[in-house]
Amino acid sequence: MQGYFSGIYSQMTNTQLLFAAVVLVLVIVIAVAGYIEHHRTRTLALRNRFGTEYDRAVLKSGTRAAESKLDDRKTRVDTLVIRDLGVTERERFVTEWHTVQSRFVDHPRASVTEADDLINALLEARGYPQVSFEQRAADLSVSYPRVMENYRAAHAIAVRLGQVEATTEELRSAMIQYRAIFDELAQPQLPHEQKTAA
Repeated sequence: MQGYFSGIYSQMTNTQLLFAAVVLVLVIVIAVAGYIEHHRTRTLALRNRFGTEYDRAVLKSGTRAAESKLDDRKTRVDTLVIRDLGVTERERFVTEWHTVQSRFVDHPRASVTEADDLINALLEARGYPQVSFEQRAADLSVSYPRVMENYRAAHAIAVRLGQVEATTEELRSAMIQYRAIFDELAQPQLPHEQKTAA
């Protein structure tokens, strides 16, 4: 058997060996280029889908780990049964939002807390599970990446109210941020609609 292989090698000319080496190098270069292009395309798709949430995840975990975690978020949310609000539910939530918003002038701190509670109730009605804020924000970022900064900032003010006095401007900002979140979540979403970060 060994004589067979040595016979093949002895029959190959230097030109054939050079040609085989060039082909092997080309195959390796094409494979590496394909891998790099695949990775670049994946990164671009995740960055477009998650926007600032992508940047936040990369700062926290590094690119490779962040991209893996963002993919895991998509997989997790795909298993959830997220639904649009019915007409009656939507009207009820809109009425509640107007009530919370109208109280802001006289009771700004209470209004921000109520707005946070209303967003949580709206998320539960849509099918998002009752979990920690960070998990809920991660789940929400899959379909609503544009409002994630608003959600995180407004929630931070709402939970801080019991510990540190928020300024009137911070409270006003939180209500504006909650309004943007509410508007996004209360809208019907078309099947398979992706709200990417613009």
